[in-house]
Amino acid sequence: MENKNQHAVVIGGSSGIGLATATALHQRGYAVTITGRNEEKLRDAVKALDTAVGTAAFDGGKPGEVRRFFDGLGAFDHLVLCLSGGRGLGPFATLDLAEVRAGVDEKIWPQLSCAQAALPTISRNGSITFVSAVSAQLAAPGIAGIAAINGMLLSVTPILAAELKPLRINTVAPGVIDTPWWDFLPAHQRQAVFSEYGAKTPVGRVGRPEEVAEAITSLVKNGFITGQVLTVDGGLRYAA
Repeated sequence: MENKNQHAVVIGGSSGIGLATATALHQRGYAVTITGRNEEKLRDAVKALDTAVGTAAFDGGKPGEVRRFFDGLGAFDHLVLCLSGGRGLGPFATLDLAEVRAGVDEKIWPQLSCAQAALPTISRNGSITFVSAVSAQLAAPGIAGIAAINGMLLSVTPILAAELKPLRINTVAPGVIDTPWWDFLPAHQRQAVFSEYGAKTPVGRVGRPEEVAEAITSLVKNGFITGQVLTVDGGLRYAA
């Protein structure tokens, strides 16, 4: 419990990678606060964690709600930004660019907004970890839009690490991970997608949220890592 005096906040912590990260951090002795837009999902997340954690329901895409949350939170040490999105897929020739803009509003602005609002109260010796996606590192047809969206976080990571030092800034870029993000597909289609991508990766399978959470936790814990993008994709970017 060497981290019992440190407080980590996981934005988007009610499911998937966020919930797995909250679990991993709590197991390592951090005090944890999780946030999400849906109060019912937050209650379910607390039950899954089976421990006392802080919760807050607000919309990361609404700056006023973001500021109120951080103003009321007080001093803390680490921020993990697991806000997600899935817009921007499709061939570029027919891609609805309004969807790309909406994808930025859905994922990137909330992450940057939360990071900015946290600056007055986060420990200067702490960390901010963004969650992007491996799509920003792939040269694969049909992902130009979503790659552009996720690439924004990869681009700003080293810049913010230099600008906000000694606060550490890193990004994790997951590959195909078995999380509720894929629930828009029927079960049989989802399994077919997982089988297809699993066959492409050197490790022979898709990832688990706990594996991404371990990567995030390592960046939170290690005080000598900053300005880095840690890709957790089973090697997909080398095989796609």
